[in-house]
Amino acid sequence: MLFLIIYCATLCGNFLIVILVSCSKNLHSPMYFFLTQLSISDILLISNIVPNLLVVILYHTNTISFTGCLFQFYLFGLLEILECLLLTVMSYDRYLAICNPLHYNVIMSGWFCVKLIIMSWLLSFVVVIIQLSQICQLHFCGPNIIDHFFCDFDPLLKLSCSSVFTVRLIASIFGVPLFLGTFLVIAISYSYIVYTIVRMNSVTGRRKAFSTCSSHFAVVSLFYGTFNAMYFVPTKGKSQSMGQSLIMSKVLSLIYTVVTPLLNPIIYTLRNKDFKKAFRKFKCIV
Repeated sequence: MLFLIIYCATLCGNFLIVILVSCSKNLHSPMYFFLTQLSISDILLISNIVPNLLVVILYHTNTISFTGCLFQFYLFGLLEILECLLLTVMSYDRYLAICNPLHYNVIMSGWFCVKLIIMSWLLSFVVVIIQLSQICQLHFCGPNIIDHFFCDFDPLLKLSCSSVFTVRLIASIFGVPLFLGTFLVIAISYSYIVYTIVRMNSVTGRRKAFSTCSSHFAVVSLFYGTFNAMYFVPTKGKSQSMGQSLIMSKVLSLIYTVVTPLLNPIIYTLRNKDFKKAFRKFKCIV
């Protein structure tokens, strides 16, 4: 029941963001346009994971075809990479708005924003397709039970009867630079943002600038923190059993596949005056 409530709340919250941004003229800006793409990504991500998770919880077992498992992994990988890129684009948008406001409207034109989104989707598609093509070449002839609630990378490779060295190597070649590169861009952007805010003479200006970035920074911290703990920090050690490691990986997976899509719309709209104003108008129309 808890996961069903979370799923419904996530869908409602993210669909509401898409509807409000589409219908409200005061939300027609690059920042909110990128936010709608993040909401669409969250809707697809949680819809890819939670329905299957609910079946597993209800019946304590679930059967998925090999093709269905690969498709679930493909969609999951595509949306995770897309979220990395979208958060990077949004941090660049905030950097321009605060550090270079006079040139903001010229640089962040409508067509440029659309090109950034198209490039993000295409890059995500290409990286995951390359990874998926390597997984399809593996032989799966042994156990067919995935000790997870969805077809993630490591649980899927554990079922392979052939060597997975090449698959892991390609994942590292594409994944590590992509993760570190986007994180570096975000870190540099926020370094300049903090520096600019500190140098502002007006207290009101500092408060306004900080409020426009705090929501995005909270989402970035949540996403990159759990993602880094899941894929880049070793979870196995001398004092930690294999069972504890598996439980920890499932908990972290739950955070960035179920909890994060729920929190994103809450974080972005809770203290946002533009969204509150648009929501009041939307209620009056409805």
